[in-house]
Amino acid sequence: MSLFNTILTRGGALRSALLCAAFAAAVTVSGCQIRPLYGTSTGDFGSTPSPVAADLAAIDLESIPTQFANDDAVRVLYNELTFRFERGAGSAAKKYRLKVLVDVNSAAVGVERFADVPAAYTTTMNSTFVLSDINTDETLFTGRTFKSASYDFSNQRFANKRAFRDAQGRVAKAVAEDISARIAGYFASKS
Repeated sequence: MSLFNTILTRGGALRSALLCAAFAAAVTVSGCQIRPLYGTSTGDFGSTPSPVAADLAAIDLESIPTQFANDDAVRVLYNELTFRFERGAGSAAKKYRLKVLVDVNSAAVGVERFADVPAAYTTTMNSTFVLSDINTDETLFTGRTFKSASYDFSNQRFANKRAFRDAQGRVAKAVAEDISARIAGYFASKS
């Protein structure tokens, strides 16, 4: 006899407790809401646009200073953030300002045996961002993020420069993804 049949055939408290637990689980799960973060949702009254997408499009991204970073890495970060906020559409009226500061470092992580020459490097981008209201200049959300990417080092100069540039692009895209997701989460928690 299976456990399920045993529970159904025996009377009393165990069956009542099981039914109460099933009812409580159904009530708990029915309260869950799944809403799209960026897109439109279709409800009883047609499709409604996501307020998060509108808030993200209303962010004015300040130019990112290149004092502690390579121009290429900063350019990739700026372009990725702009695309993630505006989604390729025309820019809306700006209500928020985002200031981003970055620092890019590179360090040797592997050394070739008997040659004392680096075999691999890692590139790390540290970023601090501040989201504020344009009208009141009130700080709404702040955060820090960092990402790393490694690349191989060889005896070919052009290959090394290209690998370094590719690693910077990868960390810039990862940092942009993290910043946009955290800001989208902030806007989603407000609505």
